[in-house]
Amino acid sequence: MNSSRPVKRSSMTRTKRRVLLAVVFITIFFIIWTGITVQGILSSMHESSSRSSDAAIVLGAAVEGEDPSPVFRERIEQAIRLYTSGRVDNLIFTGGSRNVAVPAEAHVGRKYAIEHGVRPEHIQIETKSITTQENLEYSLEIGNREGYRTYTIVSDPLHMKRSMKMATEMGMDVVPSPTQTTAYKSWSTRIPFLIRETVMYMAYTIKGWN
Repeated sequence: MNSSRPVKRSSMTRTKRRVLLAVVFITIFFIIWTGITVQGILSSMHESSSRSSDAAIVLGAAVEGEDPSPVFRERIEQAIRLYTSGRVDNLIFTGGSRNVAVPAEAHVGRKYAIEHGVRPEHIQIETKSITTQENLEYSLEIGNREGYRTYTIVSDPLHMKRSMKMATEMGMDVVPSPTQTTAYKSWSTRIPFLIRETVMYMAYTIKGWN
């Protein structure tokens, strides 16, 4: 009876060591992967294509009453610049609303663009989406209906890497055009958004492995 106790204790010790090593390995892997992801997001922040496209997809962002939030306004104005310079022929505004009392993001974007010189017949909207992936899925439906083949994605620089990955995996012919400036100017506002985008990008990547 006594001779079995050391064996049992030794077996438990080996199990604990294996668990500890597994935890250490996973932690190190997670830290390295996080660092690579952050670096990838930061390095692609201002990558912008000069290619012309059939349409610019303006990814939705928050609104403030009937007006776009600062983040959304930056995206709309970037899309207007693409349109007025002839680099895109059409604009697709995306984004619905979680609250019936608040106008859909796409409606607010369309109104702002028309007020700043975009012809209404060159604007398409979808008001069903809530997430970035839905923004892109419903935009692709519009593009297929209208005969668009090439797209330029317009969003905040920190949001661009995840958006481009999603669009590419949907089979879309897309190029990036991040906003020239960002509402996340200081690191106190940029870091929380970077952390969020890093987590979202990693979660989307893991989901893609399944």
